Parts: sequence; structure tokens; C-alpha cells
Amino acid sequence: MLSQNLISEATRLTLTGQLVEATALLQRMLRGESPEPSHARVSPARLEPPTIDVKASIVEEKESRRTTRVSPAPLQSFDRLKDFPGLNLRGPMTRAPPATTDIAPQGTRFIAGTFRSANGSRNYKLFVPSRSQEKPLPLVVMLHGCTQSPDEFAAGTRMNFLAEERNCFVVYPEQPSGANQAKCWNWFRTGDQHRDGGEPSLIAGITRQVMRDYPIDPKRVYVAGLSAGGALAAIMAATHADLYAAVGIHSGLACGAASDLPSAFVAMRQGGGSEIADGGPPVPTIVFHGDRDTTVHPNNGDRIVEQSIKAAGLKAKVSDGRVPHGHAYTRTNLTDPRGRAISEHWNVHGAGHAWSGGSPAGSYTDPRGPDATREMLRFFLEHSLPG
Repeated sequence: MLSQNLISEATRLTLTGQLVEATALLQRMLRGESPEPSHARVSPARLEPPTIDVKASIVEEKESRRTTRVSPAPLQSFDRLKDFPGLNLRGPMTRAPPATTDIAPQGTRFIAGTFRSANGSRNYKLFVPSRSQEKPLPLVVMLHGCTQSPDEFAAGTRMNFLAEERNCFVVYPEQPSGANQAKCWNWFRTGDQHRDGGEPSLIAGITRQVMRDYPIDPKRVYVAGLSAGGALAAIMAATHADLYAAVGIHSGLACGAASDLPSAFVAMRQGGGSEIADGGPPVPTIVFHGDRDTTVHPNNGDRIVEQSIKAAGLKAKVSDGRVPHGHAYTRTNLTDPRGRAISEHWNVHGAGHAWSGGSPAGSYTDPRGPDATREMLRFFLEHSLPG
């Protein structure tokens, strides 16, 4: 547990630009170690300033030599820093771009666009299904994790392939390195947790731009994300319940889980709680989280579900299963008295910080888990906005 004095010291270091020292202090305290002497600290010259969130961990299971498929994290060459999630070390990532055939099926389009507003601009990639002119169609907004690109996220989740089957548009906003060195969405900053400002306004702007330019059903618009993207998806659901009919959060954190660097590390390591004002009916929420996630604590999945439940009289149904030759899982469904699904929580046993059931063509995926993409899209299409 972090003491208030340590949090104050970490905050002071952050405000004075000593981000590496602040990160080192917080991580040592979270591990229960005493503060490191100043002469033994990591040299800032070797590190980029830390950004909160993902460097996926490779998880081995005793019964199998197969591992979660992730791209080599830059941290692996610095053993003493292996517990520092989100530190962005210098040097290029070694991942090769995914092949075009792994991103979208033939006969469809995957096109680039840009949204601009007074709050800034963001590029995005848009998947257009082959039957896009039949009638107003659903739209899924997909928010990538740290260090990822829209192409990588599309290849890893295979959302475009499922969207072609179900006839949906999919848009992938892109976080540039200029906004965050590791291309993480800034979920932990209070300025990026409100409806009319920061990154939420940009994501909503992209969503509305696509809705304006293409035949989108305004009652069937959804948002999902991985890790930092999952945390931002939770924020979008909390701030734009009138825009999104359902939300999917994979290995993410609840809205309001953190408000600065120290609280972000606490939330990631221990689970972050928040007080959210009652703003009306909850946004239906589906959560995936690995119970061996060492980057974002599995408790955060529970916090997300708790935050999405605002009604009494919910009925819970718990079921267990296993992917053939893969991970076991526990699925908890909560429904209201009318039988309407309010939330689903998939606790994937033995899985780490990676997209469950994803493709090795992308990054931060675990092919041995239940298919999060298929289950999220199924859950989404069961819901629509009223009216």
C-alpha cells in the first residue's frame, strides 16, 4: 500500500519532470520495497518518460509449453525493470506490419480518414463492409492499446472479418505518439475524462463524423477497447450514454479509476475504484479480463461491472467453460427483471494482458482464449438505444 507521503513525493517528482524517478518510487513501494538510494536509481538518459499502461506479459501455463502470443516488449532487455508497465524505452518496436489479407476480407474497404475540431484532431481507419448500402448499419468504435496501430488492432482482433459477417462498419481511431509517447490513450488524466473536452470529445467527434458520412443506424453504435483503449471505452460509456448502445472493455479500467500518475499505478496494480454519479440507466457492458494479468489487475474487471450496475433486482447466472485445447473461463451474466442483459463478465483463467481469442497476425493477443471479438459483437447487436 502506498503512503500519502510517498504519493506526495511521486507527485512532486512528476511535476518537476522527473518521471522516471516517480515511476521507480511508486513501483518499488507497490512491491513493498524500501526507497532506493539515489545513486542506484535508473539513469534517465536510458529511458523515455513513462506512459501508463500496456507492455504485455508472456504467460506460461504449467500444463502447456504454448504461451500467450505477444510481441517482444522493449522492457525484456532490462530485467530489473520488468515490473514497470508502461515505461517506453528508446528503440524501435520490432513488429512487422500485418499483411493486408490479415486486416480485412477481400471485397471490403479499409480506408483512412481524419477528424478535426477545436479540441484537436485524430486520424482513423474505417472498415466498410461489402454490403454497406443495404440499409442503415451498426457501427463499432475500436480503441487500440498502447504501441498499437489501427492496422495491428484490426489484425489481432479480426473484428473486420466478423463485421463483414454481421454487416457492420468499424472505425479505429489512432492515438499519435505526439499525444502520448507510447500511443496510449490518456485515460488517467482528468482532462480526458469529460464529455466536452480532451480525448472523449475527439472519439465522439470521429463517431459522429462516420455516422454523418455513411449509412449508420444511430441506435446501434458501440465502443470497445483493449487496455488503455478499454479504459477510454469505459470513459466513453460513462460520458456518452446517449451515443453508445453498449460497451466492451478488455483488460481495462473503470471510468475515474485514476486522476494522475500515482493513482494510475495504484489502480493498475491493485484495482481502481471511483464514485460515478447516477446518470440514468446503465450502458450494457461486456468485460473480458485474464486472471493472470500482471499489467492491469483483474480486480479492475470487477470494478467495471460494479460501475455498470445501477439497478436493483438483477439476476446473476454463472457458467464455466473451456476453449478446446485452450483456457478455461468463468462467465457471469447479469440481467434485469425483464430479462435484458445488463452486463457480461468473462474471467479468462490463466490468461495475461492480451486480447482473448485473437489472431497471431496482430499484437497482444492470446489465441487460446474464448473469442472476445465474436462475443462482444454478439453482445453489442443484442442492444440498441431506446426511441
